[in-house]
Amino acid sequence: MKPVIIIGSGQAGYTVAREFRKLDKTTPMFIITADDGGFYAKPMLSNAFAQNKQPDQLVNQTALQIAVQLDAHIMTGTRATGIDTKDQLVATSAGSFAYGKLVIAVGAQPIRLAIDGDAASEVLSINHIADYAHFRSRLTGQSRVTILGAGLIGCEFADDLAGAGHAVTLVDPGPLPLSSLAAPALAQGLRHALEDRGVAMHLGTTAARIDRNTGGIRVALADGSVLETDIVLSAVRLRPDLRVAQQAGLSTNRGILIDAFGRTSAANVYALGDCAEYTLHGETRPMPYIAPLMAAARAIARALAGEHTAIELKPSPVIVKTPSFPLALLPPPPHALASGYWETSLEEERMICRFYDPREVMTGFGLAPQEATLRQELLAALGKPRISDLQNPQTLAA
Repeated sequence: MKPVIIIGSGQAGYTVAREFRKLDKTTPMFIITADDGGFYAKPMLSNAFAQNKQPDQLVNQTALQIAVQLDAHIMTGTRATGIDTKDQLVATSAGSFAYGKLVIAVGAQPIRLAIDGDAASEVLSINHIADYAHFRSRLTGQSRVTILGAGLIGCEFADDLAGAGHAVTLVDPGPLPLSSLAAPALAQGLRHALEDRGVAMHLGTTAARIDRNTGGIRVALADGSVLETDIVLSAVRLRPDLRVAQQAGLSTNRGILIDAFGRTSAANVYALGDCAEYTLHGETRPMPYIAPLMAAARAIARALAGEHTAIELKPSPVIVKTPSFPLALLPPPPHALASGYWETSLEEERMICRFYDPREVMTGFGLAPQEATLRQELLAALGKPRISDLQNPQTLAA
């Protein structure tokens, strides 16, 4: 019997493996991973400093423990180098292996910014636990951290590092932190909270040069400002890892294109997680969040067991781990932003932002501080017409 092979041992790969083993106890399963195969929750990397978590404290299970639990062969330190979809073979640094069904869960890679300067190559990024370990070692004895990118990850790291006593500066070309995800009122609230935390903001600009300087690093910004820092951390964006998929001739766009069942353009090959491009609201786009990953894992596991099941992509808010201003965000569909509007209200000491499309239907929301019961109420209101009479009529301009 040909095995199920999973490329990748992150949350996507291991979740498919666990879900598949619930349905099929006997089919051989190989998991190919370039690292040591230990399981950890990747979102924990951006809020572990204030808790003083060492890298090994973030690992929940070793590869050996998971291999025994799932009756799987986990090939650690092994890199997948190619896929022959005709003969159904995976080429790796340890040889070639035949598969019956294949799952690609290789995640995403940090985008390397094109910045001038003799210290540009020293810019760090944190995408794996090994990156986190390296960053912690570099941070020893250093206090000043400049973060490029005030998106989700950049803001979480800024809040976490500031809470751990570091002097943090955020640099972003947008007008506000989280400007691509949050309503302007919430983004402004986050900005004030981070500044109160001690985070310095340089918005509406980018890093132009990064050079070594006596005792540290000098970052020259496009607006003429100059920052003196010890470490530069890039939290700009991640790009789906398409190397193996493109070598195999799979259909790709920004991510590996998958259908409603998680299938790629090749027979018996599936993809999910940060490397995949899902279809939602008639648009295809990467969805780098836990909820779509879990939904895809459950559906693909059923397909591996012989029962094709559509991925059920339910709306799910993103919980932003910024303790100084805890947020829950469910952004509206990108195509709606140009024609809809945000309505902001204060209700029971919470700021709630609702997004309405031209039909006056709510298609997105955000709230701070976030709270589970209210999140569920807002989720239930999605797709419904706006309520003209708010319970608390203290409505603010968007």
